[in-house]
Amino acid sequence: MSLSGTGNFCQPICEDSSHRHPWYPPEIANTDPIARGQLLLRNTLTGKKEPFVPMQARHVRWYTCGPTVYDSSHVGHARTYLSFDIMRRVMTDYFHYNVLYQINTTDIDDKIILRARQNELMRQLEQDDTVDFDKLVILAKEALDEAKAKSDQKKEDIAKAIEEATQKKDSRAKTEQEGLMEQHLVKRKNLDNDEAKIMELCGASSSNGGDDARANLLVAAKSVIAEKLDRERGHLVTDHSVFNAHARQYEREFMEDMTALGIREPDVLTRVTEYVPQIIAFVETIIEKGLAYKSNGSVYLSLDSFQDAGHNYRKLSPAGPGGAATSAAEMAEGEGALGGGGSSEKRNPSDFALWKASKPGEPAWESPFGPGRPGWHIECSVVAGDILGERIDIHSGGEDLKFPHHDNELAQSEACFGCNQWVNYFTHTGHLHIEGLKMSKSLKNFITIRQALEHNTARQLRIMFLLQAWDQPMNYSDQTIDDARSKEATFKSFFREVEALVRDDYLAQEVGWRMADNDHKLADAYLAARQSVHESLLDNFNTKDAMSALLKVINEANTYLRLPQVRPSVLLLRAIA
Repeated sequence: MSLSGTGNFCQPICEDSSHRHPWYPPEIANTDPIARGQLLLRNTLTGKKEPFVPMQARHVRWYTCGPTVYDSSHVGHARTYLSFDIMRRVMTDYFHYNVLYQINTTDIDDKIILRARQNELMRQLEQDDTVDFDKLVILAKEALDEAKAKSDQKKEDIAKAIEEATQKKDSRAKTEQEGLMEQHLVKRKNLDNDEAKIMELCGASSSNGGDDARANLLVAAKSVIAEKLDRERGHLVTDHSVFNAHARQYEREFMEDMTALGIREPDVLTRVTEYVPQIIAFVETIIEKGLAYKSNGSVYLSLDSFQDAGHNYRKLSPAGPGGAATSAAEMAEGEGALGGGGSSEKRNPSDFALWKASKPGEPAWESPFGPGRPGWHIECSVVAGDILGERIDIHSGGEDLKFPHHDNELAQSEACFGCNQWVNYFTHTGHLHIEGLKMSKSLKNFITIRQALEHNTARQLRIMFLLQAWDQPMNYSDQTIDDARSKEATFKSFFREVEALVRDDYLAQEVGWRMADNDHKLADAYLAARQSVHESLLDNFNTKDAMSALLKVINEANTYLRLPQVRPSVLLLRAIA
């Protein structure tokens, strides 16, 4: 903690027993936490900024949800992990906290299972000589028709949900469904674009195109054919190595992307598949406490029992008692792409899976509950609890993880550990939007990190995020990246100019301030910038205002350097740089 002054003095201190003269202590500015040198952090648990206080001394135990490694990471992921890297660097290098930082990679999940199965089935199809171009055309058209029918049904279901919400005057459900409709229309547009490409390639002649015609059609129709094959034959993919190899490929790619972005490696990296025995033991503990139950080979947390025991549910995204306000869309998100047994095997529709009974075509581990796999949320509770313990200072992730993932994490952890608060501070980065919609793989509106780095440097991407509030939504556009490039050019130009001055033998000249009031004015600007940066960083890691303060003092320095007959104070300029 560091204190700030008001510019005034307090009453003098005089010690009768001392021979010293009176001393006038500076008056402390104690009107707000920042003036008192306290770090404020926006805490999703309270919805506002709170003074940050570690549980023990200056030790910070910090857990961040890592990626579900089923595909390449995009700029939305970069926004999250660069933002937390910036916060971590400020906390360790500037505020000098002792941080233990853990990231977990989700290497078994519904998305991984689906994508790994689909890729394996497409690989088999590509190598199947019995499926020539003509047979592939038939398969592609059938898959396309099925995809369009599924899309039409989805649109009809959403429209019906909007109508029902309107009749019930349920504005929350109506807004949610309208958002889903907007996303669905984007997906349908993508499907229509795919259809045009597929039909064009289907019209090609195999005799003219040869193997190329078949290969091109496989690429264009991959998404619709893969879904069809998975529906029909996905249950036949049972080799664990298929899922493991898929996850390892994208885990390595993710870590390489983080290195390319200049993000520090975590102090601890964990994987879900290496924690299955601990996950089983964790689930057994919750069952023994009467807060979870077995059902058809799966295990669910009982929200009714959990709340009857005095716990609170949906701390990050508050809803009604017992999760009564949890919508169907939210419950579907919690179940995952492969779903579960549905509400029929739950005591409360909002109960969520701690352990999922594996169906054919899904990896399975033996357990006292039957062959299955970890639920989506349980992994973070177990790996973070093992490394960081039963009291975590900071837990971080993207905005889209608040509910159901993080709320369910909190519930199962507090059920197991028997506490009312497992995490003290929750931080969530805002969504990254592109053309008005959240950047998302399902919407096919994403730019991979590697694609972004083909046109921009890691520093430019970092500056782009420094110029935004980490906990608010932001747009990714040509304008935002151009602004980052412009700011980078300003910094680099100033650094080069100061470096040139420092390289000269400034000690061979007068070294004092030789520009009278101009030197004093620049020194005041320097001190004001340092104070502003300090206060901005204390204020919820407000890098946006900190960057503004730095650019302002650079502007002051540039004005100073261009004064007529300038005799610059080299050391002061170096201090600014």
